[in-house]
Amino acid sequence: MADTLTLVIGTRRFSSWSLRPYLALKAAGAVFDTVEIALRQPDTKAEILKWSPSGKVPLLIHGGTKVWDSLAICEYVAELFPAAGLWPADPAARAVARAVSAEMHAGFMALRNGCPMDLCAAAPMADIPADVAADTARIQALWADCRGRFGADGPFLFGRFGIADSMWAPVATRFATYALPRDAVSQAYCDAVLALPALREWRDAACRTS
Repeated sequence: MADTLTLVIGTRRFSSWSLRPYLALKAAGAVFDTVEIALRQPDTKAEILKWSPSGKVPLLIHGGTKVWDSLAICEYVAELFPAAGLWPADPAARAVARAVSAEMHAGFMALRNGCPMDLCAAAPMADIPADVAADTARIQALWADCRGRFGADGPFLFGRFGIADSMWAPVATRFATYALPRDAVSQAYCDAVLALPALREWRDAACRTS
């Protein structure tokens, strides 16, 4: 690939949106540079604007192309590296994978707000708010459906790791950080995600600098 890939991310400890395309790039076997911008600082917005006109991270830069949304970046990576199979080959499975990725991208605000990603914390929730419990119930039903229908070839939602798993990986970390109750299927799925070398590499870097 002639042009260098650069992924601009937020603080690894907190930036769930940055983690998603990072995992997709790693799964694709891409060689890329990473620029990390500290979040929750007085100059955060100004620093991000030096890179991203949207004022948000992540941002993927590839030559003269800038892509500034997590799911859009993952889609772009899938097109750059078609042999990586980041979407399922089967049309029905691929349609479901896109649907569950989009649902994650747009929803679950109670979980996002009540259980923000913090890779270096252990904060079990004694009392789970009803709206968070409703989100976790929907998530587990979704995971069980994907695993049951499409997951025979591996431990991830559609068997092998793909974009859908990149999108859901930060949620798996939330289940661990906040010790949220989960069924056996969800536990096994979270274990598989958390064992990913790329995620462990990200988390180790996050906690070394925290």
